[in-house]
Amino acid sequence: MKPEDYEVDIRPLSDEDGGGFTAIVPDLPGCRSDGQTPHEALTNAYDAITCWIEAAQAMGRRVPSPRREAA
Repeated sequence: MKPEDYEVDIRPLSDEDGGGFTAIVPDLPGCRSDGQTPHEALTNAYDAITCWIEAAQAMGRRVPSPRREAA
């Protein structure tokens, strides 16, 4: 599995939340990131996915497979 295999939902953040964009990975509970642009949020999300998977494996937890098919 590669980080790019996972769906990432990118949404704008309100000015009250600091602006920019949030990136949420629905298949990996609690995995999210943000950035000033959608591209930056996506790039940061891929780093977060890698860290999420590494942490889950280190704790002996199952890593969910991506719901969507890889391109």
